[in-house]
Amino acid sequence: MNSQTQSEHGKSGMGYGRFAAMIATSTIIMYGLMYLNTYALDHVFFSQTRMWMALYMGAAMAVIMLAFMLGMYTNRTANIAIFAGAAVAFTLSLWLVRSQETVEDLAWMRAMIPHHSIAILTSERADISDPRVQALANAIIEAQRGEIAEMKRYIADIEANGNAPAGTRREK
Repeated sequence: MNSQTQSEHGKSGMGYGRFAAMIATSTIIMYGLMYLNTYALDHVFFSQTRMWMALYMGAAMAVIMLAFMLGMYTNRTANIAIFAGAAVAFTLSLWLVRSQETVEDLAWMRAMIPHHSIAILTSERADISDPRVQALANAIIEAQRGEIAEMKRYIADIEANGNAPAGTRREK
């Protein structure tokens, strides 16, 4: 192996393409793992918010993994590009999560259903002994189930008919 090939692939023979594949695969898996704590499978919807969260976690992981493996990845220019790209991806995806700039009605409801589902799961399965706390948990379960059902109705209605006219009030 010549010195240029060794520099491009690192001392272990793992190339930057493999590093990128590890980060991409891990990011996709992290996105999926975020749904493991939903109460029911029919509460799983694509969520832009969770996608942006997975991207900033993937960006952070790229920095951490590359920092630990700098001895294996010795191309200084590529390493700087990875660190800079990860910083940009982290900053942009964090801004997208916090600003919700790309999230509109349907995307918001599709993100909120799994979020509400988590509240059902944790409220139902927690080992609660105080009757006041149990009453609160039961109220949360009831409210979240109702809100999930309402959001599913709104999603179906908006997909079929478009947005309701301005001034239309929330159904209960």
